[in-house]
Amino acid sequence: MYDLVIIGSGPAGMSAAIYAQRACLNTLMLERTGFGGGQVLNTYEVDNYPGLPGISGFELAQKMSEHAAKMKTKTVEDDVTEIRAENGVYTIVGENGTYETKGIIIATGAKHAHLNVPGEEELAGMGVSYCATCDGAFFTGRDVAVVGGGDVAVEDAIFLARNCNKVYLIHRRDELRAAKTLQEAVKECENVEILWNTTVEEIKGEDAVSSLTIKNKVSGEISSLNVAGVFIAVGILPNSEAFKGVVETDASGYILAGEECKTNLPFVYAVGDVRTKPLRQVVTAVADGANAVTAFQKDLLQ
Repeated sequence: MYDLVIIGSGPAGMSAAIYAQRACLNTLMLERTGFGGGQVLNTYEVDNYPGLPGISGFELAQKMSEHAAKMKTKTVEDDVTEIRAENGVYTIVGENGTYETKGIIIATGAKHAHLNVPGEEELAGMGVSYCATCDGAFFTGRDVAVVGGGDVAVEDAIFLARNCNKVYLIHRRDELRAAKTLQEAVKECENVEILWNTTVEEIKGEDAVSSLTIKNKVSGEISSLNVAGVFIAVGILPNSEAFKGVVETDASGYILAGEECKTNLPFVYAVGDVRTKPLRQVVTAVADGANAVTAFQKDLLQ
């Protein structure tokens, strides 16, 4: 029987683990992939985490993981499939085992949204990518496209422009949603061309991506764009499937939880990208982890 089980080992989960260990709670952290970090592992550079400007996402995740390990956090690799409640005890069912606990912190994060166009699934890993920092080096000196208009898409375009011959930034609207500093930076990249009011209709290629079929939403014109790779950055979807019907979610699947990270269930909290919140960043994720453990301690005393 654990006091607290943390499901997920991204920045929110690791922050919760550190705070739980400091509070001398009997804690277990479950991580699906066998290593901590979550989405920040795929971020080339984190320039807005206080005190560590310009640190790579991998290095930041590694430092957090080392901190959690230094606090002697018990970690088990498992993928949670179900949560059950009975007589004030929660049973967490995973693919590799079951775990009983008084409290749960859900820190499962989110995953990349897809375009759902012909060729996307078939050419995944063969020119279709959702991580520019992971796969960008394979396209050095070649022409590529980035799809999206938010922070991640613009960051990807800037990153790829350093080594690719040409980068097309394809956005379905007539203005970007990214932070102004990122917008200014991408416009300074001479080899980045922004295709406004444009959608990807199909990804083509035999054994690898060779071109995109694109559509101008204003004129209705259909054309072909020759690229060797396409990086899709059109948003994220919460990893909340295992908890649907157990905790309340909004229409998009994000778990309903406020600043104290409390869900509709007693002693169950949601932190980081999986919960409803206006800003999903590393700094807000680690704050969630601290807030959830603090809320749990208070709830135990009531």
